[in-house]
Amino acid sequence: MPLQSMTGFARKEGSSGRYRWAWELRSVNGKGLDMRLRLPPGLERIEPDCRRLASQYFSRGNLQVGLSLSGTEASTEAVLNEEALAAVLKLRERLGDVIDPAPLKLDTLLSIRGIVDFREPEESENERAERDAEILAGLEGALADLRTMREEEGKALGQVLLAQVDRIEKLTAVVENDPSRSPQAIADRLAQQVSVIMANASGIDRERLHAEVALLATKADLREELDRLGSHIAAARDLLTKGGPVGRKLDFLAQEFNRESNTICSKSNAAAVSAAGIELKVVIDQFREQVQNLE
Repeated sequence: MPLQSMTGFARKEGSSGRYRWAWELRSVNGKGLDMRLRLPPGLERIEPDCRRLASQYFSRGNLQVGLSLSGTEASTEAVLNEEALAAVLKLRERLGDVIDPAPLKLDTLLSIRGIVDFREPEESENERAERDAEILAGLEGALADLRTMREEEGKALGQVLLAQVDRIEKLTAVVENDPSRSPQAIADRLAQQVSVIMANASGIDRERLHAEVALLATKADLREELDRLGSHIAAARDLLTKGGPVGRKLDFLAQEFNRESNTICSKSNAAAVSAAGIELKVVIDQFREQVQNLE
């Protein structure tokens, strides 16, 4: 499955019978899948189907989904109130000797309240079901368009993230190959630190000295952190290559990257390693920021 960004926009328009409809979809970052749905009055019945369709296309993102519905010019009909008309004609007949006997004109009848009512034609159950199905098909098309846009952005974002992983790997190699990490350099540094301990501690016992040396040796060794960074780099590449909804897993790896880089900076006794560790933290922060946009 391709990677997906969580940002995108889609619009789909169409008509069904005497109605025109339009879907508008917007997507932004979100921890889970949160759909805010706006439907015209009377169409609340299709909400469960809308949510079901969205969950088939996306697993994360805040979706704003709106449907507008309007009738065409031919979507109104005139309904004659025959009882009211009969009552008006009967009254005119009774008052025939008092009022003008001229025939009633249409505009006069239309001006009498209650004679003619203009309203939406009533839909049959079959017409309503057919319209709902066409509107939902439009939503599915809009969701597909939104997914395509999110996948295009996800592809570009994946390239950015892979480049950042490459940079993390190069900086890890800088730390790995720094001369300060050679066994001789570590031994010299330990000897110097032990000399300082011996010079400032009278009567220190051998057991205490061994403990201090072991502690210094542990602090000088970055092997464990470098191995974990290598493992995280391989895992990040695998997730980005595999694709799909991997944003949460990559966010976890970004936290692990950050933890190892912090430890490297705190253990470092060499300017070059410290510099690489600081740059590593900067790249990891950039990586984590970009990962927030990934499904």
